Amino acid sequence: MTGDRKRRVLVCGATGFIGRNVAEALARRDDLEVHGTRFTSPPYQHPGVSLTRCDLRRPADIERVLAGVDVVVQAAAVTSGARDIVSRPWIHVTDNAIMNSLLFRAAHEQRVAQLVFLSCSVMYPSRPEPLRETDFDASQPILPSYFGVGWTKVYLERMCEFYARLGPTRYTVVRHSNVYGPHDKFDLERSHVFGATMTKVLTAADGRITVWGDGREARDLLYVSDLVDYVSLAIDRQTAPFELHNVGLGRAVSVDELVQKIVAHSGRRLAVDYDAERPTLPTSLCLDSALARRTFGWAPAVSLDEGIRRTIAWYRQTQLSAATVG
Repeated sequence: MTGDRKRRVLVCGATGFIGRNVAEALARRDDLEVHGTRFTSPPYQHPGVSLTRCDLRRPADIERVLAGVDVVVQAAAVTSGARDIVSRPWIHVTDNAIMNSLLFRAAHEQRVAQLVFLSCSVMYPSRPEPLRETDFDASQPILPSYFGVGWTKVYLERMCEFYARLGPTRYTVVRHSNVYGPHDKFDLERSHVFGATMTKVLTAADGRITVWGDGREARDLLYVSDLVDYVSLAIDRQTAPFELHNVGLGRAVSVDELVQKIVAHSGRRLAVDYDAERPTLPTSLCLDSALARRTFGWAPAVSLDEGIRRTIAWYRQTQLSAATVG
């Protein structure tokens, strides 16, 4: 930062789940000027966040929104839940590859100081013990359900490393685990396991809910404010041209355990049925985030139980009250 000038941060996908949480949190900092892009989602009002409509598949749009930007947080993506990952996996490939390739190149050409790319952990094998960054082996097959999105993410991570070697822009790759919390997707067509379970539990009208799969698959569940804290630390503390870090809670939680916890924290008395015929991803995964701790001093601060309590409170205040008013 030069003199008293605030660093200008652009959050791509600032109306999405992670992007909105990042934009709103960074806007509370006095040293940052926060801008965000949106595409098809409607804008929202938040002090300190300025939104611009942008199609990140168009080079001219990218050039326009990058003007004068110091830091880019790339949270824009085509995402959805298990149903689409199993039945329409191609929707996560083409647009994501195009928008990120164009954005990374533009950041390099415009000499943006830093770009933070929110990747994911779908390239890792299913394994009960925590996985380190080096546990991804490109010579081994990616799980079939994640083949398209997994290799797309790996390609984009390598593109970040490629550009980091060519110019002054620092690139940060975040392999985060399953993130949940306020502004997540809670509709049953597009949500992941946490959002779908939350909706089922809090809206069940007949005293029963049905969970897809047999409940044995396990996920590393990270509350969204912990991911936001990592992004903020990366913006402040990264000095190397390229960093790639796992960011997760560090424990695999079975779907069965997650469902029972959400039901318990909801205070409702519900019977749980499992439908093994519905689309599911029978894997177990958790992340070792020791490298993020050593490099940036990051560690998760919100336990799963506390995260569930916070998300239930937010859901009841915003989603259920809105439905009642509507």
